Amino acid sequence: MHTLCARGTMKPEITAAVGFLTRFLRVKGHVNDRQVQTFTQSLQDILAEQYKHHWFPDRPCKGSGYRCIRINHKMDPLVWQAGQRIGLTIQQLYLLLPSELTLWVDPFEVSYRIGEDGSICVLYESKPGPVGIPMGPAAHGGYASSSSGSGGASMNPMMDSHISCKEELMVLARTSPSKAYNMMTVSG
Repeated sequence: MHTLCARGTMKPEITAAVGFLTRFLRVKGHVNDRQVQTFTQSLQDILAEQYKHHWFPDRPCKGSGYRCIRINHKMDPLVWQAGQRIGLTIQQLYLLLPSELTLWVDPFEVSYRIGEDGSICVLYESKPGPVGIPMGPAAHGGYASSSSGSGGASMNPMMDSHISCKEELMVLARTSPSKAYNMMTVSG
């Protein structure tokens, strides 16, 4: 597996994203342990290959749309490819996975939203180290809560690298100012 790219590691983020998706297969499906292991390894390899030239720890939001895993009326092609490797049909994948899922895999943060109006939940968060190399998981065992408030940080996400891509989306692209966006921690 390509765990490193020219600008830093992506292994913890990919592991968190794939682990999240794999839990759905374990809980909902008639998928045996060997299939789960194959799906996990396949999706990790597929994502690492797909992201290797689109991973920018110095600018985590750059390439975020490219790295987004999306399941709605269409199955994400990378998830579908891993599902095919264990013999699942697209119909089976739709039954096993949430019907409306957005999963963001960004340097230093992995988060998801189920449903178009669902809350954005953080699966994995770490702090950037010098030269954009992660120093390790944030407090609380690698899972940390994000908030939509600025906490005194600059409102220009491009100037403050500590604002995540999801926070940037909420600050810059919110269509309804009165709508509350909840950020919560997911541990597991």
